[in-house]
Amino acid sequence: MSKVNELYREKLITPEEAIKLVKNGDFLSVPTGAGEPPALLTTLSEHRRELNDVKICQILPLRKFDYIDPETVDHVRHLSYFLGGPTRAGAQQGWIDYIPSYFGEMPRMIRDGLLPVDVVFSLSSPMDEHGYFSISLGTDYTLAAIEKARNVVLEVNQNVPFANGNNLVHISQVSALVEDNTPLTEVALPKIGPVQEAIGKYVADLIDDGSTIQIGFGGIPDAVVVQLTHKHDLGIHTEMVGDGILTLIESGAVNNLKKNYLPGKVVATFALGSKRLYEFMNRNPQLEMHPVDFTNDPFLAAQNDNLVTINASVQVDFLGQCCSESMGSTIYSGTGGQADFVRAANRSKGGKSFIVLPSTAKDGKISRITPTLTPGSAVTTSKNDVNYVVTEYGVAQLRGKSAKQRAQALIAIAHPDFRAELTETAKTMKLF
Repeated sequence: MSKVNELYREKLITPEEAIKLVKNGDFLSVPTGAGEPPALLTTLSEHRRELNDVKICQILPLRKFDYIDPETVDHVRHLSYFLGGPTRAGAQQGWIDYIPSYFGEMPRMIRDGLLPVDVVFSLSSPMDEHGYFSISLGTDYTLAAIEKARNVVLEVNQNVPFANGNNLVHISQVSALVEDNTPLTEVALPKIGPVQEAIGKYVADLIDDGSTIQIGFGGIPDAVVVQLTHKHDLGIHTEMVGDGILTLIESGAVNNLKKNYLPGKVVATFALGSKRLYEFMNRNPQLEMHPVDFTNDPFLAAQNDNLVTINASVQVDFLGQCCSESMGSTIYSGTGGQADFVRAANRSKGGKSFIVLPSTAKDGKISRITPTLTPGSAVTTSKNDVNYVVTEYGVAQLRGKSAKQRAQALIAIAHPDFRAELTETAKTMKLF
């Protein structure tokens, strides 16, 4: 038996034994999305009342484990860097803590002790013959967390792809291993309606062959993707790889050959999609998974000429300030990597950043183009960073424009029902 196989056998324990490595007061780091380990988190949920003041730190949970419970927050409390379905209500009610941060800066914040880590629980691939595991589904901040943690527990799952790139953990870095082959979390492409389709077409028409693409999460970015299959020589440098990007690769639109930085490679930090996507990732030389301070570093991403970034927003005001994470003062999601990639596109030669949103909300009752952001709104992308804003009514290019020009351009892409009212308000603000 080889040394690494002997170590594997020695470190293999049950989930119940693994939970004992978590002590009262610990900060427990978990990867994003599909990288969260279900057996470990289910077992921790079952034993949560035996713990006190444990904080689980994660950017985007997908499963509502039982520890996400207002009745037991003194035992185990969730700290979220970005809200999703399992955590949104708890954050809005105050029993889940939201920590604002740029996604790309989180590894540095972990290393600097601003985001403490005592224990890491992560899903991983099976070990290779050299003693390495791949944390391909949620590379993000997890490698930095592993550097700082007292204990590292990997949940080994045969369904997790072994990906290329800087996403490997050696058996010597691991405190314990558990095995569980629960099917991976799958997320299908969202349904695309006429509004999303119209926005997607406006954006797609402005994307040139040979561009490198970053695509955010959501229905509108995916609506752009499905309208790019006729393009040529596209590249991918993004944070999330999903089925939309897989569609572009399979159509032949993506070959990564025109990229300046890591040509020939799809580059991402986490994966969220179907079983077909996860199988595509396995030992595929075309794809590399890297930590988020690599993928989202504006300086590195901008080394790709013609970098195009596509991200969704909730509300945009006359100056171009974009709120993409709250409804007024009510937190809804998080900053994520939007600002990282907007700044990257601005640095890129020929780069273009797109903020996309429907023109209205609440069945057409509210305009998403507004004179000022709703009081309490979080500014995700600043007025100085925003470039293109796109609704189903057109494109407003704001970078380099005056406040008056911005207001005019944004009113022109607002829903027609609100344009007269917006114009009158702009006049009172001395913008017209």
